[in-house]
Amino acid sequence: MTGEAVTHDDLVAGLTALGLPEGGLLLVHCSMRRIGRVDGGAATLLAALRTVGGPAVTIVVPAQTPDNSLTSPVYRTATAGMTGAERARYVAGMPGFDPDHTPSYGVGVFAEQIRSHPGALRSRHPQTSFAALGPEAAAVVAVHDLDCHLGERSPLGTLYRRHAMILMLGAGMAKCTALHLAEYRLGGPVPTMDYSCFMSKNGQRIPLRFSARKLNDSDFQEAGNDILRHSWAITGQVGGAEAHLLPLAPAVDQARRWFSTSRRINNEINQ
Repeated sequence: MTGEAVTHDDLVAGLTALGLPEGGLLLVHCSMRRIGRVDGGAATLLAALRTVGGPAVTIVVPAQTPDNSLTSPVYRTATAGMTGAERARYVAGMPGFDPDHTPSYGVGVFAEQIRSHPGALRSRHPQTSFAALGPEAAAVVAVHDLDCHLGERSPLGTLYRRHAMILMLGAGMAKCTALHLAEYRLGGPVPTMDYSCFMSKNGQRIPLRFSARKLNDSDFQEAGNDILRHSWAITGQVGGAEAHLLPLAPAVDQARRWFSTSRRINNEINQ
């Protein structure tokens, strides 16, 4: 693409050429910056996805809040170098997670476009929620257990069972949250850790502490590169961005196989 604005018609043409199907569930990871200067911004991309996907498409995005945490890299970066008193004031000022109002953090403006859109629904996990917009939104977000960030009892498990598609739009496979579901399906000992965050209930901030699986995305790019070798993973271009369209279930199954034989990096990410 040149320096000209990317239009709705440009996006529709790119998504159509990529093979985006009508209807169904679509998990989107998106970098608007890589698409280019979109005329109308994230709202135009949403309109284009609905033009191609039709009224039956349900668009799902990560709506995560790693800033609502006392254990995440976001928290550690924000409080690095603080004195004990400064850290205590910082923690005292952290709001509790309200699924209806708390903005997502670090997942991009398109995810916020979906999360804040009238009619969108959001799962209730205080750290790794998903937002969904469309006729199957309620089913997608219905189950998200506190001790299951991104596993079977999260929207990812539902998306797997309902044969969702993944659209990586200007976002590399290192950002593909569905690969965490493959982690949960690995055999052997399960690495766990204690998590700490806050929830808002009846106007009060409630501390939450729970034990759950450690998450590790340090080799997702390698696992993703392996996934993209398969014929069912389609690569194209939408606006100025490289795009990948792939079925979620085969991608998760292949990632599990890759992790079981090739995973060797033990650096974990925490929420």
